[in-house]
Amino acid sequence: MREISPVQNWLLIALVMAASGVLYDVLFYGDSRPFIGATFALFIGMPILAFERKVLFRGLYRRIQSLPTLTFILAELFIYEILMSVGFAAAGLLLWGLGLIQPASWVDVVILPFHVFLYALAVCTLLIFVFRVRELLGRDVFTSMLISRYRKPISEERVFLFIDLVDSTAFAEKHGDLRAQQMLSSLFAAFAEPVRKYKGTIDDYVGDAAIITWPLERGVKFARCVNCIFDIISTIEADAESWLTQYGQVPRLRAALHGGNIITAEIGIDHHKITYFGDTINTTARLESLCKTLNRSVLISADLAQRIKLPETVAAEDLGHHAVKGRGQSLAVIALSKADGRLASPKLHAGVNAPT
Repeated sequence: MREISPVQNWLLIALVMAASGVLYDVLFYGDSRPFIGATFALFIGMPILAFERKVLFRGLYRRIQSLPTLTFILAELFIYEILMSVGFAAAGLLLWGLGLIQPASWVDVVILPFHVFLYALAVCTLLIFVFRVRELLGRDVFTSMLISRYRKPISEERVFLFIDLVDSTAFAEKHGDLRAQQMLSSLFAAFAEPVRKYKGTIDDYVGDAAIITWPLERGVKFARCVNCIFDIISTIEADAESWLTQYGQVPRLRAALHGGNIITAEIGIDHHKITYFGDTINTTARLESLCKTLNRSVLISADLAQRIKLPETVAAEDLGHHAVKGRGQSLAVIALSKADGRLASPKLHAGVNAPT
């Protein structure tokens, strides 16, 4: 699947938004002002989409996101009205200043008509709905289902990153299942931005573990799969005070990276899902279990590591070959840590020194 850059993505969104403005002019003005309609649509709609995608006023969005559903919807509508009104006024003043429109009064330039508000709201709502479904399924999964790419099983190469929360059972026994689930929700939320940043897809959450995947070429390019896990860990470490305040501890992670051939298929009738089959996934899961045995936070198979140019901020330690349960052959394993010598996350067993 061809990789779409963020710039291309935003250009596509802008094109769709501009086209909605042209359509509005065709419907209500007989195609007399297509350029003007496109300009108004871009100025009205793009700020809303930027807000929804957390590019504009990210802090405000996070605050209202924590509100009850009804209050959240009302708050969003209020913000939409403000953004639309400002965008409409900005576009009107620009076009007026360029002499492209001749309004009867300045009021026609700066006051958003109600029918324009309803049309713009409908277009933005439709686009936001598509984005939400896309985020719910995962970007790659959404596109793949849309074009039925995996309706017939295919063989491909992928990278998998398994991340597991250390001592989650002990936390649940001490604080209760509800509190443990709240912590997991916060933890998985912290994964979202690094995964998005490094163009991965969160395939699934299994108990206290998350499975992240990339097409192999994309995952190894610029060491994205490696940078992703260390970015996640850095994000948690940077927010240590907040974790201590909310949950009394900072999450500790175990992670494993492996890649290879797998079979990808869309399965299900009433509930569709794209799923992966093959030894690569099983090996990644067992490699993650090996983290505890070897007292390391992040492990990567040597096969995958050979295909990646590791960033200077990451140090590699060859741990040799190890037997992996359910695998006929031993697996060459490499431990990854921050290049300053610290393990990526706190040691799994206090008092045990990592080999140097």
